[in-house]
Amino acid sequence: MKTSYHAKYWAEMLTLARPQDDAAGLSRSLANARVDLQPHQIDAALFALRSPFSKGVLLADEVGLGKTIEAGLVLSQKWAERRRRILLIVPATLRKQWQGELTEKFFLPTQLLETRTANLLRKEGRANPFDLGDRVVIASYQFVYANQKAVHDVAWDLVVVDEAHRLRNVYKNTGAKLIQGIVDAIRPAKKLLLTATPLQNSLLELYGLVSILDDEVFGSADAFTERYVAHADEDTSAHLRERLASVCKRTLRKQVAHFIPFTNRRTFTADFLPSAAEVELYDLVTEYLQRDKLAALPTTQRKLITMVLRKLLASSSAAIGATLGKLAKRLRDALPEEAAEEAVGEDFEGLDEVEDEWGDDDGGKPPAPPTRAEVAGEIADLERFVALAASIGRDAKADALLGALDKAFAGAIPLGARRKAVVFTESTRTQQRLFELLTQNGYDGEVVLLNGTNTDPGSKATYEAWKKRNAPCWKDVTSGSRTADTKAAIVEELRDRGTILLATESAAEGVNLQFCSIVVNYDLPWNPQRIEQRIGRCHRYGQKCDVLVVNFLNRTNAADQRVFDLLSQKFSLFEGVFGASDDVLGAVESGVDLERRIAEILQDCRTTEDIQAGFDALQRELDDVIRARMADTKQAILDHFDQEVTDRLKVHRDKARESLDEVQRVLLELARHELQGKARFVDGEPCFFLPGDGGDEVGHQLQWERAELEGHVFFRPGEGLGHDLIEQARGRLLQRHEVVFQYAPHASALADMRGQSGWLEVTRLATDVLDRREESLIVAACTDDGTPVPPDVAVRLFDLDADVRGPAPTAPAAIDAIRGALEAERVHDLDTRNESHFVEEADKLEARQDDLRLGIDREIKALEKAMGEVRREKARGKSLAEKLDAERRLRTLQDQHTEKKRRYFEEQDTIRAQHDALIRQTEEQLRDRKVERKNVLTLRFTLT
Repeated sequence: MKTSYHAKYWAEMLTLARPQDDAAGLSRSLANARVDLQPHQIDAALFALRSPFSKGVLLADEVGLGKTIEAGLVLSQKWAERRRRILLIVPATLRKQWQGELTEKFFLPTQLLETRTANLLRKEGRANPFDLGDRVVIASYQFVYANQKAVHDVAWDLVVVDEAHRLRNVYKNTGAKLIQGIVDAIRPAKKLLLTATPLQNSLLELYGLVSILDDEVFGSADAFTERYVAHADEDTSAHLRERLASVCKRTLRKQVAHFIPFTNRRTFTADFLPSAAEVELYDLVTEYLQRDKLAALPTTQRKLITMVLRKLLASSSAAIGATLGKLAKRLRDALPEEAAEEAVGEDFEGLDEVEDEWGDDDGGKPPAPPTRAEVAGEIADLERFVALAASIGRDAKADALLGALDKAFAGAIPLGARRKAVVFTESTRTQQRLFELLTQNGYDGEVVLLNGTNTDPGSKATYEAWKKRNAPCWKDVTSGSRTADTKAAIVEELRDRGTILLATESAAEGVNLQFCSIVVNYDLPWNPQRIEQRIGRCHRYGQKCDVLVVNFLNRTNAADQRVFDLLSQKFSLFEGVFGASDDVLGAVESGVDLERRIAEILQDCRTTEDIQAGFDALQRELDDVIRARMADTKQAILDHFDQEVTDRLKVHRDKARESLDEVQRVLLELARHELQGKARFVDGEPCFFLPGDGGDEVGHQLQWERAELEGHVFFRPGEGLGHDLIEQARGRLLQRHEVVFQYAPHASALADMRGQSGWLEVTRLATDVLDRREESLIVAACTDDGTPVPPDVAVRLFDLDADVRGPAPTAPAAIDAIRGALEAERVHDLDTRNESHFVEEADKLEARQDDLRLGIDREIKALEKAMGEVRREKARGKSLAEKLDAERRLRTLQDQHTEKKRRYFEEQDTIRAQHDALIRQTEEQLRDRKVERKNVLTLRFTLT
């Protein structure tokens, strides 16, 4: 049988804050998680935790690989280390989903924070509702922006930002107050940024994301441009990749194909033939949008709003008719330009994000203001378009949806898929029209809506029904946010009772719909990234069936046909195991902004021939980019696909499984000892049974999958019975006794010690250095003749049954010497690992100094060139006035030249001071390193 010495050793082992250099360091978090962990997720978590110097990292896995799980692992580890001031910033629509994931899979307590809950916390005495420390705080981008000072005032242990690409334009330093406000608020904190799309339009966006993590990685944006954008080649890409290696990790789906069985994508195209009235409306509105002068659209945003109007026109007559009606009202009532943007934004939810990406129009000189007669004529035209749209009623595209869904279900269900489909539209009005159509044609009670507000009666009813179902456990289910709870209720309704989800872009970001295997692009975005994001809601890690992608296409429209051809053929979005390859998606990230280019073609081309020529030119440009620069550059910078990666992931998989098995084995042995006579254990099974309140036995299972399947309690070390048993064993005071161990063949490493006696001491060693705590058990042992027993051999004694005999005398001095040597070895190992991280930080500062030099050199050369031109003008000057003017300009340039050089030396001094401060801080922390020792147990052993 096992003894209390065994139990105490096991309990201490299960509570160690281990080094975070390999999967074994995450063993406690792994044992506490209700997830089927994959090796790339462990790899990402280890990357995020690796360096005590790090100010944060960017995890940029492709869509559907489980970034939520990676973040959950990191949060679990921080929580176990009692670093619990954690903030999670997410899109408002994803708050409840994140809360559910952290609660259900990682058992982390959370607080969803919005105005109402913040006010309640203040009434309870929390001066700063963000400063909780006993719960992970989850807040939306908007709420964090509205409470910047409160966020900034908390000494966060970690800030996690989901869908972090929303902040990528921070480098522009213009507009985007929300972005700048959030970044400033979290600037001092360690950060974990999550995004599948770290690049969209330019490498500078990657620069922006890295600057949020650590503004000392690179120099200025100008220097970055000069070094990596203006002169991109194989060497510069390799250099950039090297500099990103410590802050950015990206895993591709093709890299993990060895470990995860991905399903396929299949596709079919739903053609529709618009009516004569619909064609007339399309032609009239297109002609209207191509006019040189439009009073209804603001000059500074005309290109953007024109693009949105074209999308609404393609979506439905209801969508374009209602929006044009509001533009007509704006002109009639002489409303300000902002009213036009508001009118469009009411129906097109993604306007704010698209506007941020597009920026202001650069459309040259604005046209002359329209005359009163021109405005009156434009109002009449708009009203005519609105009347025509209203006369159309049901449109051909909507009618085609019914047949497309029948065909999709007929093809998917025989393959084992559930009868579930998500239909994406870019218009909330179209969404409402489709809801009415489907409910009237065989889907009554089976359709749910998901959009940015969900204020419709059906969504309210879904929420109330969800609330009623969960009334008995309401405190555990609710997030405290009506908006987030409504979204959770809608997703649950689709999963458990519904058939069709009608969703706007709000559902394409972050929502997990893997129980659904039919994706319908009713309105097809022009941006491949958005399409990939949509499909990735269903075609992701954990999907059991092939995913069917249905695309709607008006084949009578030359422009729509060409857009579809580009997306399907050039980007390969819709078919295959992985969908769009990441380097091909990179084609829209090399300066070819596909959405803008398509909008320009539609705006500038008047005839079918012009449209075809425009798309031919765009396709050639895309071909060149895909074939050449960006594919190579992006792969060189972000995508690590080689045998080394595969080998590392295999090691993580094996090590994680081994560590998890060991934790579960030890926890089960501990339970056997602590529950002797109270529980019924099943031989060979990782479970046991305890009497329940009603007399029935309650199963406790160490494997979470089997616990869920069999209706047992998930027995784990982090909370509940597992936590209580560990603390019970740890708290037991043990005197020195002689323990007689019975040799068994499974501990063959002890074979040479049979018949010998000696001493064994276990010490818990804790080291606090560089804002990190690491703990280990020092096992010092020797035989009676003073011969040391290697620690890995000595611990095998705890694998054997034993009997406790009488008290033992004081341990010999040899044990002290052995323990001291082992402690010194452990501390030296810690110092060696920290030294490598220090060198990494020092190299980063030196690289930034090079950036500074390059940036200043560029500016100085430009000034010297300008000075040369002015000197030549001065020499050519014919009059004294011309020479004096040239002399004044020369003096100004010379002053600027001097100022640039002065600033260069000042910034050099600043970087040198930062380097010195890093050295000084590291030396101080190493000097002030705290080493704590606590005796766990001491015993005299005999091995029989």
